Amino acid sequence: MDTTEEFWETFYRDRDQVWTGKANELLVREVAHLAPGTALDLGCGEGGDALWLAEQGWVVTAVDVSTTALARGAARATEAGLAARIDWQRHDLGRSFPTGVFDLVSAQFLHSSVAPEGERESILARAAEAVAPGGVLLIVGHAEWASFQRHDPPVEYRFPTNAEVLASLKLDGGWVVEVDESVEREMTGPNGEHGTRADHVLRLRRT
Repeated sequence: MDTTEEFWETFYRDRDQVWTGKANELLVREVAHLAPGTALDLGCGEGGDALWLAEQGWVVTAVDVSTTALARGAARATEAGLAARIDWQRHDLGRSFPTGVFDLVSAQFLHSSVAPEGERESILARAAEAVAPGGVLLIVGHAEWASFQRHDPPVEYRFPTNAEVLASLKLDGGWVVEVDESVEREMTGPNGEHGTRADHVLRLRRT
């Protein structure tokens, strides 16, 4: 396995369940009012977002590099009766990308400390290309480490600003920025730590 796949496979295999299974709060906030169509969920993990989107009526392509994570998501979709609405695909997004265009392309916390420099930017640029006319590109990313991690961050990683993300997308004039903000929320860490963390939200619509 290459470094990216090995890292994420180990990440998921080390625990029976990594995430809560619920959709990301900021995805729900930004998408709940949209009319369902086709959606691409980049870095879907164990499928919490994909399952929620399918429940809302979206037809979802859910993508991750980890076969373990994809298998967990697919099993949950079958249990929930949503298997027909979600296409689970394995991609190392730095090397391959799903085909087609989508009414919604969602990149939720698409961060990786093992990805080569510039890879996230190229993936997000490709994500913008996959948005259908009238569709939405939603990028949510961490703005900083959690308050209880800042003195001793787990890895060396720099979180980009929304302005930097926008600049890296190199969009033409056929886009409207609908949301550009940072949101600070309370959070609890894996060992019960309490603190806050700020996240960036960028919602763009292709005209």
